[in-house]
Amino acid sequence: MKAVAYIAGLAGLVLLTVLVVHTDLPALLRTWRLASPALLWLIPYRLIFFALYAIGWRAMLRPFDRPGRADFGYVLLATMVREGVDRLLPVASLGGSVVGVRVMRWRGLAIAPVSATIIVEILLTLIALYLFGALATLILLGSQPGDHLRVVVVLALSLPIPVVSLLLLRYGSVFQRVQRLLRPLVGLTGTDTAESLDAELRACLGRVATLLLAGSLQFVALVSASFEIWWALRLFEHPVSASASIMLEGLTQAVRHLAFIVPAGLGVQEAALVLFGHALGISTELALAVSAVKRAREILCGVPPLLWWQLQETRRLRAIRS
Repeated sequence: MKAVAYIAGLAGLVLLTVLVVHTDLPALLRTWRLASPALLWLIPYRLIFFALYAIGWRAMLRPFDRPGRADFGYVLLATMVREGVDRLLPVASLGGSVVGVRVMRWRGLAIAPVSATIIVEILLTLIALYLFGALATLILLGSQPGDHLRVVVVLALSLPIPVVSLLLLRYGSVFQRVQRLLRPLVGLTGTDTAESLDAELRACLGRVATLLLAGSLQFVALVSASFEIWWALRLFEHPVSASASIMLEGLTQAVRHLAFIVPAGLGVQEAALVLFGHALGISTELALAVSAVKRAREILCGVPPLLWWQLQETRRLRAIRS
């Protein structure tokens, strides 16, 4: 898996290099000169995204954490650590989930319930991304002439994918069937068996109200990220409508998650912004500048939580050695 991630990362880097080489570098530099410190507002704004995800995750954790050992502040920090791992480290957008389980264990929560909540959260994210991508696609179709029946049919036919995934996790005893594969991923040992993880999954998926709350919050969080594109393009003197920014963000995130094996979506995000940006009259240079803004925000929001995580790991290692 690690080798695949490195190969995919190299392919993404090649794609990014091709995009940069074929762009108008003087125009790109002129675009960057329009940037201002106002872009830094995107850092505190991102806390809304993290908070919405943390509220949903905390709601799913509550039945397994009656004493409240993992309060909202800690869940928010763990959410930021997961995002930092997935966005900045070569882990094919999967390592953050493993780190999330580990961080929650530090508060005394059992592996199986935490793993179950994270797996359900990932499933809810896929459903929210599907809905967000569908909304973005409909916005794109509304701005383009032509017969859109085929696209609507494709969206309808692809709907069973998240639904089947939900039913499979709910009734299929998935982790009993692939126990050997997933044991290293979620760290199931001793009394924490694949069977217990299946049971916790069924319990999580049986709390419909909590699922609706968490899923709705995730959808709102995904849509809220559209503001980054709207704000960046406005500062780059190429303002777009709110619906246009939603379309760009939705389709870009859909492509990036489809290419989840590429670490940090390297090259994939840039290519998607260039491709869909052209439909709105956004030049390649502007699209790459917007992508650079999003990358900078990922670094500034991701590095501090990662440093905290590594500091905690170091302290625990020293405590074990002593």
